[in-house]
Amino acid sequence: MSIWAIGDLQGCYDATQRLLEKIAFDPADDRLWFCGDLVNRGGQSLETLRLVHSLREQSVVVLGNHDLSLLAIGQRSEEEQRKVNPDLQRVVLAEDRDTLLDWLRMQKLCHVDRKLGWMMVHAGLAPKWTPAMAERHAREVEQKLQGDQFRRLLKNMYGDGPVWNPRLTGTDRLRAIINIMTRLRYCTPRGRISFEEKGTPGTQPAGLYPWFEVPGRAERDLKIVCGHWSTLGLFMGYGVHALDTGAVWGGKLTAMQLDGEDVRIVQVPGRDEPAPPPRQRQKPRNERGPRR
Repeated sequence: MSIWAIGDLQGCYDATQRLLEKIAFDPADDRLWFCGDLVNRGGQSLETLRLVHSLREQSVVVLGNHDLSLLAIGQRSEEEQRKVNPDLQRVVLAEDRDTLLDWLRMQKLCHVDRKLGWMMVHAGLAPKWTPAMAERHAREVEQKLQGDQFRRLLKNMYGDGPVWNPRLTGTDRLRAIINIMTRLRYCTPRGRISFEEKGTPGTQPAGLYPWFEVPGRAERDLKIVCGHWSTLGLFMGYGVHALDTGAVWGGKLTAMQLDGEDVRIVQVPGRDEPAPPPRQRQKPRNERGPRR
């Protein structure tokens, strides 16, 4: 039996199939950890979502910002859904959309396996969060997302604030947790996220740090596997293993074995053609939320 963590798929179905073949994935024995952002931009989001759904008994999924956006789009009117990009439109207008979206809504925000010694989150952790704290906060969001109030959460999760504070309550608290776990790259030592900075470490303004390098950060007793940060590329340091290697941008799709004695990395080419960069449209502040 092997346990493999896989970086952001982003609707790259062909690359996902190539990777599963290269690691010789055997659903009878092996297990997969998907680091979130299963969908968007790759052109094959419907096929990718169907594939991961078919492997649900053999896999663990954490939600990424694009997955949450898809769930929110799924609650809009059909007229509004026809205005989103064609890749996501194919999902929300598919005959099996309810099966896929209901399953996706039941996935985790973070996954912890203490016996294995690993945790998985899409983006990162707040400077003062231990794995145990992160797991508790993730459960708060999951309880709402998987319960009767999920529509309210999906409608109100958008926004760049507030900054995390343990005294936060209600929607503000849930939004802050979601932003940290699905959108974090750089932040200040006090945990203020810079959503605009997406480049490689060293390009950020003074006072901002990659979330895993923040001075005074909490001691963490588990290794962390994550995705989200494509410009960071394959990164291993500070107990963090980042696996988003830009498959959707013409880079590679990456898998890492979690249960071996040594780190084993397997990669395959991503999309044959890089996707065009997203148009930079300034949204009103109250619309900002889970995105790249």
